[in-house]
Amino acid sequence: MTLQLVQVNFKARDDSALGQFWAEVLGWEVSSEGPGVTNLVPVGFDWPDPSAVCIDLVRVPDPESVKYRVHIELATTSDAHQAELVARLTELGATPADVGQGDVPWTVLADPEGNVFSVLEPRELYRDTGPIAAVVVDCADPRAMVRFWGEAIDWTVHELTDDRALLRSVKGVGPYLEFRRTPDDEIVSTRIHLDVMSDPVEDQAKEVARLEGLGAVRADVGQGDVSWVVLADPAGNEFCVLGRG
Repeated sequence: MTLQLVQVNFKARDDSALGQFWAEVLGWEVSSEGPGVTNLVPVGFDWPDPSAVCIDLVRVPDPESVKYRVHIELATTSDAHQAELVARLTELGATPADVGQGDVPWTVLADPEGNVFSVLEPRELYRDTGPIAAVVVDCADPRAMVRFWGEAIDWTVHELTDDRALLRSVKGVGPYLEFRRTPDDEIVSTRIHLDVMSDPVEDQAKEVARLEGLGAVRADVGQGDVSWVVLADPAGNEFCVLGRG
């Protein structure tokens, strides 16, 4: 298998402004593929590389306001770091968010366009992930998700229970991909999705066929004639297999 998780894609009302917010959050560089598309990568990053999952923001006329199935969790190194980061994010325009989390040691915030994310308390598991500790996907059955994604991408399963599954690059670098059981999970259109890419990129068609063999189906989100292929995993989560633009 040659697929890697390379970026998280956000639909945005204003990709430039939201990109600037997340660049400040992560300490990353901003670049642009063209009008309406903003890319964020670590400083000096040679994309793609498993040491980071990058962020791609694409402007759309009216992003849906729906229950988000994908969100980002940020790592911290100490209680003081967590408090400082939350304070800085609030100054940048983040606001407190209530997703029913109750009294927990992490802080849930929403970015300026309402995308919910978490600032975690320090955890040993995430000490070497970089600023993004995990990309979290809500689902009804983590084991079923691993049956697909564990075959789909070149990542190792680090934990698998009825409630949670954790995957990470086989190179042991970068953030984790977490599938978390959510009782009221349902198939919804989402503003945030995963992008994967084959290595070499010319294997795109071969990898798409392999994914379809694993249970993925083609999805039409109005993408038109583009270099990437939009698929949905067996749980209905849309994702893109990138090609050469």
